[in-house]
Amino acid sequence: MAEERRAGRSTTAFTDALEKILPSKFLKRYDLFLYSAGIDFRASEYLVISLFIGIILGIVIYIFSSSIPGLLVGILAGFGGFGYFYPYIRITRRIEDMEKALPDAFFYLAGSLRAGVSFSEALEELASAKFGALTLEFRRTVSEIKRGRPTVEALRAFALRNKRSPVIYRSTMIIIEALERGAPMADVLVAVANDVREIIRIQKERKASTGMQMMFFLVSSGFVGPFIVAVVSNIARGMIGSGMGLSIPVSELTLVLWLFSIVQGFISGIGIGIIREGKFSAGIRYGVLLAIMAGAVFWGGTKVNIGGL
Repeated sequence: MAEERRAGRSTTAFTDALEKILPSKFLKRYDLFLYSAGIDFRASEYLVISLFIGIILGIVIYIFSSSIPGLLVGILAGFGGFGYFYPYIRITRRIEDMEKALPDAFFYLAGSLRAGVSFSEALEELASAKFGALTLEFRRTVSEIKRGRPTVEALRAFALRNKRSPVIYRSTMIIIEALERGAPMADVLVAVANDVREIIRIQKERKASTGMQMMFFLVSSGFVGPFIVAVVSNIARGMIGSGMGLSIPVSELTLVLWLFSIVQGFISGIGIGIIREGKFSAGIRYGVLLAIMAGAVFWGGTKVNIGGL
């Protein structure tokens, strides 16, 4: 019990220190980011956990490689992977599920309205239907309405919670505007549902048509390119060790080639994001992942012996 209390105090000390160091705006945005991912931790707590995971991963890599750069890469990869990319993957999957269910949910809502029930009652019926993650969001909206929040404000909060999805945000704002103007909601919902279904179809076609380009970038910049560059570094090291009288700064050359592989992977990732999703922000996420992959493949390639070199 005493050890658990000491561990709890140390964790609290770390979180308190982070809350004093980091800007409050960043912590609030990160709290919303974690909430969108369905992770029940405060921003400071989750950042501390991510940092510990990064340190553990860095130590493990250092034990096997005895390399300071490997230690730093492990810390950054563990911290970035668990602190950002894991919640981002959860958000992406959740948004994809919600977008797929959104047209059917709007058709369901329109059917309830045409049956003669009010909009609030139709939302309650929708909250009891089975639309996956979307049902949970509508349940929260309905609970806010029952606590006295106006329907329009509850729907606006729903749109803001899911602002990472332009499809959900824009379609919800259209419905809010129709409610405020007193438009025939059943017809509006059907029209919006058809538009959302068409947008999702276009997005699927775009991803399918750019699949080959994405695979080319992944294979060339994430695996083949870094591995070949690592082999070149090994050959240079072997030529020096063979007594040919060559003077090549192998350690500096290896570092330059390693950085080249990482930069190439990052730029290729930006290209993937722009081609696949049409957004520079998505390209940055792909770029970071591909840069980590390229750096790891290069490091593994330096451990491979080619022809006894």
